[in-house]
Amino acid sequence: MKTIMVLNLSRWWVAVGPQENWQTAFENGNIWGVRATPKLKAFWEKLSKGDGLLFYVTSPVGGIIGYGVIQTKFRQDKPLWPQEVKEGRIMWPFRFEFDVSYCLPQDRWRSDKVVFKKLIPRGFQPISGELANQVIQKLYPQAKVAEAEKARPVEKEASLHEEVKEKLLEIGRLQKMVSESEYDMDGGKLDVVWRRVKKGFPTYVFEIQVGGDLYHAIGKLKHAHDLWNSNIFLITTKNEVAKAQELLSGTFHEIERKIRVIEIEKINELFKLKKAYKDFEYQLGIS
Repeated sequence: MKTIMVLNLSRWWVAVGPQENWQTAFENGNIWGVRATPKLKAFWEKLSKGDGLLFYVTSPVGGIIGYGVIQTKFRQDKPLWPQEVKEGRIMWPFRFEFDVSYCLPQDRWRSDKVVFKKLIPRGFQPISGELANQVIQKLYPQAKVAEAEKARPVEKEASLHEEVKEKLLEIGRLQKMVSESEYDMDGGKLDVVWRRVKKGFPTYVFEIQVGGDLYHAIGKLKHAHDLWNSNIFLITTKNEVAKAQELLSGTFHEIERKIRVIEIEKINELFKLKKAYKDFEYQLGIS
């Protein structure tokens, strides 16, 4: 994951919770929630897209293990975390989704977490940008806003993402599947899905990751598998395959044998072969 430290966010927050709740959060599309107390609800109402978020894991970890950026917020009436499921009630209804900018691998949470005496962990609270940046510098010393990073070709990454998405859509059509992009799943969007029939559930689900947040992409694929028992595929660059495998052997071990991680170049090759085969059929008049 190519990571840069965000220095210019207008507001920072700290989310505090036990290890099993963070594991659940990462496995379910990077979702966190706060209790329905007046104070926490007021904090939640102030949340805005683009705010920064530090991830604090309580004992036995006892420190900050990552950081990210707030995306959307919503109220939920379905149990998600283990304690909610066990007790059959909603304990953290005011929820929000975040992107992961950087997070330690789970096997390093205890050894490499960051502890700041100035930071008293309390559920969910605002934090100064200065303190947040001090935490991030210790958590991920390589994080910096270098000129080369500022100028990196985001447009090129977006263009590659769209190119691969269009190829997957066309491959699906050639497979005689109902092929669709930006498919809605619990308020989120899946890059590409293939369905056998128009009104059926997705049989194949694809997430395309060209740099950025692998946690979120794999989390969405896991959710799709849990919902529909779909065949799930992560399409990514050669450089990101090792990171994806690391996540699948740790946080997402439950789907390690169910997900296929495919390099983008192999999708390009498949597209060429499929097109050539279809064109040949057309030339012979048997398409």
